[in-house]
Amino acid sequence: MVQANTMDRGSETLKAVLAPGVKEMDIRQTRRGCLQELLGCEANTEFKYFIDDQQVAYSLADSNCLLRILCPQCYPFEAKIVDAEGSTNELLTVERPCVPFPIGACKCCSCCLITSSFSSGGQDLGKISEDYFYCVPTFTVTDADGQAVYKIHPPTCCGGLCVNCCTEGNPCCGKGCCKFPFHVFPADQEDTNGDAPYIGKILKRPKSLLTEAFTDSNSFLVTFPDNSTSAEKGLLMGSALYFNATFFETDNS
Repeated sequence: MVQANTMDRGSETLKAVLAPGVKEMDIRQTRRGCLQELLGCEANTEFKYFIDDQQVAYSLADSNCLLRILCPQCYPFEAKIVDAEGSTNELLTVERPCVPFPIGACKCCSCCLITSSFSSGGQDLGKISEDYFYCVPTFTVTDADGQAVYKIHPPTCCGGLCVNCCTEGNPCCGKGCCKFPFHVFPADQEDTNGDAPYIGKILKRPKSLLTEAFTDSNSFLVTFPDNSTSAEKGLLMGSALYFNATFFETDNS
């Protein structure tokens, strides 16, 4: 009952947009600040959110310009995702505190791990946290009670020792070019390596050459697990913004 109550959290807008029938969400970063970025300044991150090619939400991160330039993978930000009408009807708020070091293995203490917390309608939904790892970056998504809900990491090969770059196709010149997937697993699944079945996916996809050449504009396709609640979908939706800030803010590949 506690788990059910936890996963029923969130605003009415979140529950309406991420209803049970919603299987995927397309998250597209805009080219906002193109001239600003060409001049060496980093624009605030702006996203539009689509379901079946219909825009359902919008967000603009609130962060410090100087920190975005000097600490692109560590700067603190808050992104409030509201409905497509641009009103104050909140779906989700993503907050990331400032962290001492970018993502990496062999960090000395838990305070160095990169996390982001998620809330909706004034209610805590949970957070995503970087785990200690070697070679393959791994993450744990927990609910508002601190219970692990999902494990997320890139697809692996060699018994889970290496990142598999070919799961979306040829990464050099084929259909897998510039794609980077994160697979979502149940937190209680014992084996999440190699060929273990995953239940969801967050896929970083390429946009146009002009867009990616001159800005940090990225696109993500989030595939939600079957029977996931609106709160669980919100956790994965926020995780896409976390991955963008953690891995791709300074990477146009």
